[in-house]
Amino acid sequence: MALVGYARVSTLGQSLDVQLEKLNGLPVDKLFEEKRTGVDAQRPALKQCLEYLREGDTLVVSRIDRLARSAEDLLRIVREFDGKGVTLKVLDQSIDTRDAAGKAFLGMLAVFAEFETNIRKERQMDGIAQAKAKGTKFGRKPALTPEVVSSIRTMREEEERTVPEIMAKTGLSKATVYRALSTKSEDAEG
Repeated sequence: MALVGYARVSTLGQSLDVQLEKLNGLPVDKLFEEKRTGVDAQRPALKQCLEYLREGDTLVVSRIDRLARSAEDLLRIVREFDGKGVTLKVLDQSIDTRDAAGKAFLGMLAVFAEFETNIRKERQMDGIAQAKAKGTKFGRKPALTPEVVSSIRTMREEEERTVPEIMAKTGLSKATVYRALSTKSEDAEG
């Protein structure tokens, strides 16, 4: 029965020191650490940690957000632990899934985290709707403006350039160049 630690910070410029200090104060048998964003589902050290854990082991993290990127992710990880017979101990939030109270508290945290995420998404959608109502355009600017189409046609028809030459000169893809060449004159003007 191993005591396994996991520490993570989001960027290379951040320090793991505070988390490591807390974890090193425990009799940790194995410690996994990484500097990757929590949004990244492919965190190699977390993947290695999850593969390392065996029945009877306990994973220790300083805070719940160091382990999971969302409530859904947290619940998936905890379910995986339950299936393997692994417990989770969160130091800062005093969570220990060995007992019913710890499991209940973890479940409540997950519900509130999910609620917060949904509220944030609603605010974001409201902001986007307001910006659209004010005329803000979203997304990439179109590559094929009437001027670009005209320039591509001139290069092809008057300068007799090949498509690869046009691609090199404009930095556009082959598909975009062919799209410009097949665009009707009235489409390019509007």
